[in-house]
Amino acid sequence: MAAENEIIRIRRHIHKYPELSGCEFDTAKFIESKLKEFKIPFKRIGKTGVLGIIKGAKPGKTIAFRADTDALPVQEDNKVGYKSKKSGVMHACGHDAHMAVVLGAAKLLSRKKDSLNGNVKFIFQPSEETSAGAKGMVDGKVLEDPKVDVILGIHVCPWIESGKIGLKFGAMMAAVDKLNIEIEGEIAHGAYPHLGKDALVAACAFINAAQTVISREVNPVEPAVITFGKISGGDGYNIICEKVTLDGTVRSLNSKTRKLIKESILRKLKAVETAFGVKSKIHYQAVGNALINSKEVTEMCRKTAKEFYGSENTVILEKPSMGGEDFAEYLEKVPGNFLYIGTYGGKASSYPWHHSNFNIDESVLPKAAEYLAFCAQKFLSEV
Repeated sequence: MAAENEIIRIRRHIHKYPELSGCEFDTAKFIESKLKEFKIPFKRIGKTGVLGIIKGAKPGKTIAFRADTDALPVQEDNKVGYKSKKSGVMHACGHDAHMAVVLGAAKLLSRKKDSLNGNVKFIFQPSEETSAGAKGMVDGKVLEDPKVDVILGIHVCPWIESGKIGLKFGAMMAAVDKLNIEIEGEIAHGAYPHLGKDALVAACAFINAAQTVISREVNPVEPAVITFGKISGGDGYNIICEKVTLDGTVRSLNSKTRKLIKESILRKLKAVETAFGVKSKIHYQAVGNALINSKEVTEMCRKTAKEFYGSENTVILEKPSMGGEDFAEYLEKVPGNFLYIGTYGGKASSYPWHHSNFNIDESVLPKAAEYLAFCAQKFLSEV
């Protein structure tokens, strides 16, 4: 019971003191203090990343667990005793819980290090919300010396019931691209439109054309999304718009579709230039790759989940999400699996990620920590 209470206390402490991406300084210090308390060696990776490692009594394979550490620019509306003490900043995506679970697993495994045949790494990664953190940790060589053989990531999930665990074979989350487009025309009085080049009309035509990429060029059974979430431009109700900027995102699950969408968007933008006599610039940024779980590791997790949680509490997800997750960067280097920990326990824990009332059924956290420790022992015991 004491260990269970400690994991919840850790989660609540972190929840009260959230820090935005790239600013997780106090969070990193807190993680280091707990690893020191558990007598687990650690080192700082970059400015705010932390890597802990347990080396077993005998040489063997290495398994890693990843927890993300950053919060979101959200004003918390929850009425709880551990509500965020930082105005406009909140752990609205469950990263506080991820840290608590991985720290809990670290403590459990630290007590059994003399019986481990191999190593366990604990990766506490900043800046997941900006999709920059995983790459920084990989560049910081967290997967090397000793080389990681398998990596597991976790995420609390508000649509899976408490006490259950969710697994997905293959593609689980989408590749994310970010678009910034500038369309420049010529200003004129609204009463004399023939004297100008209307960037606003051109932008509208481009947006409509871009939507046909999904409906007419991508295979209809292949998931893909194009969303333009922001459009800015214009100087007045009676002035022909000179410049418009568009911000959007593209989501896809395989590299072939990703390439097709990019080529088509660039082609349609050029066509709009010709059709409307405007000029354009585009910054097409690849933010992150698709998260594709390895078959072998997912099967290992399925077996351990059925053994630990029970078959009735092991949920095999059929469909992927078009959301993004930079855990994919680790899976580009190492086989692994991204797990959902069910945290839906009623209305209070039903709000979606990034909501100002997001919260979880935290009673599930101790068992999730035990499960990670169980996975580590199982994996390292295999010859």
